[in-house]
Amino acid sequence: MRNWDDEIRTIELYSSNAGKLIDNGERLAIKLYGSTPDSSITEPVHIQKQTKMKNATILHKANEFVKKGNYESFLVYCTQDTKWFFVGERILEGRDKVREYMKEFYLEPPVFTVEKTIEDGNYVTVTGEITLKAANGTYNHYDYCDIWRFENGKIAELKAFVIEKKS
Repeated sequence: MRNWDDEIRTIELYSSNAGKLIDNGERLAIKLYGSTPDSSITEPVHIQKQTKMKNATILHKANEFVKKGNYESFLVYCTQDTKWFFVGERILEGRDKVREYMKEFYLEPPVFTVEKTIEDGNYVTVTGEITLKAANGTYNHYDYCDIWRFENGKIAELKAFVIEKKS
């Protein structure tokens, strides 16, 4: 097999690698160059790899809905059986439990800042600060470290370390 060269790879139509490359599970765009294809073609076919959206990008896109208070649109980014572990506090199992949590604790959309985002395979780790409005009207400030696990581009699990800031 040849190496990717600027995300474009050339293969020969008569090469057995063509079928393997197309069937390897990646989404590929095929662009033919040259004359109209027929059964006698021996010219190269250029295949450009289309990269799927990275999990960190998906997470930040989903969190934009949280910032706007549109929790249902955020939940579309979660698997039906998503699990959220708030270390030392509670475990939420399933999209409905996450929905209930958001209704209870996000009286107003949370205000959060992202300090760092680290992506490694199916995991995205995010650190930052979040401010939540409490039922008594006061605002509580926290530092957080969230570890998100993805399955097929959806949020399957969250392990959250949240520490209240003391004044």
